Amino acid sequence: MVEKPIRFIGAVLIVGSVTLPAAAEEGNVFTNLFKYGGTTVPPSQPADNEPAYCPSVDVFEGGSNLRTMAGANVRTQTTLGRVARECTKRADGSVTVKVGVEARVLLGPSGSPGRFEVPATVIIKHDEKVVATKSDRTTAVVEPGEAQGFAQLIIDDLVVPPGMAGDYEIEVGLGGRSAGKPAKAKAKGKPRRPKPTEAAAPDGGGEPAQ
Repeated sequence: MVEKPIRFIGAVLIVGSVTLPAAAEEGNVFTNLFKYGGTTVPPSQPADNEPAYCPSVDVFEGGSNLRTMAGANVRTQTTLGRVARECTKRADGSVTVKVGVEARVLLGPSGSPGRFEVPATVIIKHDEKVVATKSDRTTAVVEPGEAQGFAQLIIDDLVVPPGMAGDYEIEVGLGGRSAGKPAKAKAKGKPRRPKPTEAAAPDGGGEPAQ
């Protein structure tokens, strides 16, 4: 006579004073009902240990620089710095993408110390079609007596559907971007350096630094 433990939703059920045949663990209606919730043993499922596909990040056209103007003079120029990404596979086969960006704000001839907004956008594409996009912004502070300031921003919760989770692209850049605008063209020959995006701004610096 043996006591046979049977697992049942996190608990252990002890069946005492019952002699079980050697094959009763798998195939016995009673044990299968407790172990698997049915009278038969379900087919084994291989564990999914494959990491999520996580492509490198590209900078979309015009997204490496953002310039604000005060009349004909440059007030600030923001430059995209280091970029990092993290991709996490979910139970349904989809993937969530998180992108972190660093940026530097440099004062121009018409700029002065203060607080400056740094907007950024992340785009997820599959076969050149946008499947997810998200924009956010943070603030860079240029302290009195300094000529530059730095900012960090994390944009997350972008979801890649299961059917596209093994073949997609990640694009990032400063500023906002229309989801329907084409990505940078893969031009033949020597590539040209993208022209910074310009935005009009009033004379003077940003908001005074605290």
